[in-house]
Amino acid sequence: MNIFNKLAQKLNLTSEKSAENGMSNPFCGTSSDGGTEFLKNMSKHALKLHEKQCDIKNFTKLVLSDPENTTHNERVEQLLKEDVLDPLSDKVIEELSNNKELWKDLGL
Repeated sequence: MNIFNKLAQKLNLTSEKSAENGMSNPFCGTSSDGGTEFLKNMSKHALKLHEKQCDIKNFTKLVLSDPENTTHNERVEQLLKEDVLDPLSDKVIEELSNNKELWKDLGL
């Protein structure tokens, strides 16, 4: 509870300092950049939540766009006919598992 009391006191002090004509604006801070640290952190958090929500919406729209569309399978078959390596083949997976630079990049 101590942290919340300190935060409340800090917000009260900044709102009292910025009070004009008996009214205070919680969005106007006393700092030169125009906002309190609390509001900046809340804005960053709100932006992250908004980005997450947009990512979920875009992913859902992409996944559910057209379940009948199987052109991706045709593209994969065409690539395999053109001698492109199959990323799921045992040989490719074995080469990746023995790649020391990959292990280093992954921090393992």
